[in-house]
Amino acid sequence: MRTVTMKNIYNHSIAQKYVRRSGMAHAISVAFHAYKLALSYGVNPDWAAKAGFLHDIGHYQWYRNGEWDYQLYRAYDIHPIKGAERAHKLLVRLGEDKQAAKEIAHAILFHTESALPEGNVQLNALQQVIHLADEKDKQPGDSHHYRNMDRQKEITLIELLDEKIDQHLTARMNV
Repeated sequence: MRTVTMKNIYNHSIAQKYVRRSGMAHAISVAFHAYKLALSYGVNPDWAAKAGFLHDIGHYQWYRNGEWDYQLYRAYDIHPIKGAERAHKLLVRLGEDKQAAKEIAHAILFHTESALPEGNVQLNALQQVIHLADEKDKQPGDSHHYRNMDRQKEITLIELLDEKIDQHLTARMNV
């Protein structure tokens, strides 16, 4: 089956540090949206959930005078670039399949246009899924990054997502 689970990623200190910084509740929610969308788009739901969970792992905190500065964020943010690199390194370190790690990193790189050059970029299905999953969870004023849930609920949801992924992959193997 899978070498690296969602729980393996969630428990890693790098994920705890950087995913928590950008909003653990948001990351878990996007992972669930990505899983569901993956089933509709014919995308690997394991890769989608992982990319959804890690999509904001590259966030830097753009604050001025103790307040989030959206203008600084929009002008200078490269979180998709940093996130793709950070997620790739983490996944490889955990033992993820190298092709999977690359595809997940690319989905993170293209999940938002904030760091992309002007012009049309053709997204593949996994990249589209991650973009749509992130959009589904957005709230005004970027408040989606500041939602909280207790750690036990986080763990319960991550374990539930792992179960859903395993059930789906098992069902596909038995067809």
